[in-house]
Amino acid sequence: MKIAIGSDHVGFELKQTIKAYLEELGHEVTDFGPFEASRTDYPIYGEKVAKEVASGAYPAGILICGTGVGISISANKVAGIRAVVCSEPYSAKLSKEHNNTNILAFGSRVVGEDLAKMIVSAWLDAEFEGGRHAKRVEMIRSIENE
Repeated sequence: MKIAIGSDHVGFELKQTIKAYLEELGHEVTDFGPFEASRTDYPIYGEKVAKEVASGAYPAGILICGTGVGISISANKVAGIRAVVCSEPYSAKLSKEHNNTNILAFGSRVVGEDLAKMIVSAWLDAEFEGGRHAKRVEMIRSIENE
């Protein structure tokens, strides 16, 4: 799968780890920055990754900042994005199965490397269930289009 990834300076090191992990799993990963750990602003990278996912160029995105909250809020401002911030695998799995999330976010100050890998795996392995959940995702789209 093609995956877009981005972070801020706080998430930079964990982004490098997750990027390597995704590549080990056989995914094609494109890094949208930053490319060094110098201070930067998370909305820049939340927007970059979100626009790539919303355009259809990438079916999935992963974002990392200190908590995952700010960067996910930024991504969710882009139409068509359903970004979720998770600090454990169960919510990541259900977010894909029930909400058809297309961006996963987490915080480098909240989760360590091993837990981050578990969250990523749970999210990537899950599939949208459709059915009653499709109606709800469509309701979210309707709100977005108002």
